[in-house]
Amino acid sequence: MTQGNNIPVIDTTRTVGDWVAEHPETARVFEELQIDYCCGGNQLLADVCKAKDLDATAIVSRFNDVIAQSDGDLQPDCTEMSLSELCDHIEVTHHAFLKTELPRLTQLTKKVVDAHGSGHAELLDLQAVYAELREELEPHMLKEEIVLFPAIRLLEHSEECPGFPFGTVSNPIRMMEHEHDNAGNALKRIRKLTRDFLVPADACNTWRTMLDGLQNLERDLHQHIHKENNILFPRAEQLNAVRIGNGCETS
Repeated sequence: MTQGNNIPVIDTTRTVGDWVAEHPETARVFEELQIDYCCGGNQLLADVCKAKDLDATAIVSRFNDVIAQSDGDLQPDCTEMSLSELCDHIEVTHHAFLKTELPRLTQLTKKVVDAHGSGHAELLDLQAVYAELREELEPHMLKEEIVLFPAIRLLEHSEECPGFPFGTVSNPIRMMEHEHDNAGNALKRIRKLTRDFLVPADACNTWRTMLDGLQNLERDLHQHIHKENNILFPRAEQLNAVRIGNGCETS
């Protein structure tokens, strides 16, 4: 909900996912406050403020600041995209980023562990958690690209509901959401192991580069998961329900 000049009014009965969907710039505020707006995007802002003892008025004031500072043309409005356009956007933006960044960060974490692991045991744990995250994300993207996204595109462009071997799109969506939760938990562990990406006094440039890369990975994944959990998936399930109402057979 907004008032004049696209400035949001205080509405704590909306979810944090809804806030970011309507005003993508507000993700910066949630990132700063370490509020989960992707996997936890269904939380009401009121509940988050209560749990974290935050002032909702102050948060919305920060929303106003980042919206005023941002260039709206640089922020794609995912809520205005068709389902097919949103699938394409996620693939060319977030999947493409991960396919480049995941191998790079594997090499960086290895170099840092090889050079500093003997004096920093937490680096070994960090390397292991990151490896688990990569092992989760790569097949996850593949399942989206060859199973779920094609099904969503077909659902959108078919006049009749297509028959899927997995029943409705809700079934693979539930699996993707579960894997999103796993990825979100891994990101929290990485943040904890790096002490909020704090650069140690004895860190080399490779270590600094690794921390910067991990923080960028966290930021991009939060946006990635938010667009799927809070925008793409609910709209796809809503359309599937309409198709079922029009006589679609499911298994």
